[in-house]
Amino acid sequence: MGALSIFELLFLISIVFYTIQQKIFIKGFRRKLKTNDNYEPNVTIIVAARNEEKNIRNCLSSLVEIDYPEEKLEIVIVDDYSTDNTGKIIDEFTTKYPNIKKVIPTLRVIQKPGKTNAIVNGIKNSSGEIIFTTDADCVVKPSWIKTQIKYFTDNVGVVTGFTFQKAYSQFTGMQNLDWVYLLTVAAGTINLGLPLSCIGNNMAYRRDAYDWVGGYENIKFSVTEDFALLHKIHKHTHYEVVFPVELEGINISEPCSDWKSLYRQKHRWGKGGLDAPLIGFVIMFWGWLSHFLILLQIFFGSVFTLILTALKFLSDLIFLTIPLKKFKMLNQLKYFISFEIYFILYVLILPLVVFIDKKVIWKEREY
Repeated sequence: MGALSIFELLFLISIVFYTIQQKIFIKGFRRKLKTNDNYEPNVTIIVAARNEEKNIRNCLSSLVEIDYPEEKLEIVIVDDYSTDNTGKIIDEFTTKYPNIKKVIPTLRVIQKPGKTNAIVNGIKNSSGEIIFTTDADCVVKPSWIKTQIKYFTDNVGVVTGFTFQKAYSQFTGMQNLDWVYLLTVAAGTINLGLPLSCIGNNMAYRRDAYDWVGGYENIKFSVTEDFALLHKIHKHTHYEVVFPVELEGINISEPCSDWKSLYRQKHRWGKGGLDAPLIGFVIMFWGWLSHFLILLQIFFGSVFTLILTALKFLSDLIFLTIPLKKFKMLNQLKYFISFEIYFILYVLILPLVVFIDKKVIWKEREY
């Protein structure tokens, strides 16, 4: 075998760094976290809902089944000026269940209307020592609170967790594998002390940590408000952030129903990701470069680069298999090929979209 070409050498370097990163993420994913098994504080669950009549009933039905002392559990549903039947469905539950409270976000704390302002209104109308958040299109397990709450040791201020999506087709299955991949990266980096991202539909934080940083009122506005709060607490308090990996702590979300809504979701996440620390951009760079070089094989490829591409796909397969096995979801690997095609394309395209398309549209609102 002769000397490697510049293209082959660059391809080799990118794949090496890409796979090394994955090994590091899995190390964090597998890290054993300390627990406080006797901790049972007053808890508030906050759900911001806007035009969610298709999903809110299932969400509320799962929330009222949570296995936690009723006198210590408060559920606050913020009806963010819905124009459909969301408000009426919430009223049905508030009438039947005394620990469910409906809030209308009349207080404009955040200048831009939307989810952040809704959550702030929910927090101001709540009393729990620990605040949990999920979304109106999510279903939670009865064990959700008890599973996550025990990770609030004295030095922990934020506990975030896994949310997966319903998968019943190649389109929805590739979305679910994408979430598995991204949240495994998030768990790995958070548990190694380098919080890069989280997902607000499975997140909990101490009220005093929230108050310490001045709440959302004192945080630069972000279309990914959960991500912004996590970083603020991590940087400006003594509290740690942890990401437990437990089957009984996962939530299930509805997938995007079409390419338009999927584009808007990724676009919003991409915009929010611009506030990530430098290490986040380094991690994204090796993923972007590896995928870019895979496409460039059309012009400069060789047998060697094809082997490296196969190794990259194998590395992704192994990387996904570890959390899927943990969560008893190995059947989701049937969507792996669809995921890889989707993964390569959006990793390459998203940076361009973020810089070209300045407007973020979410829940019929423009940011």
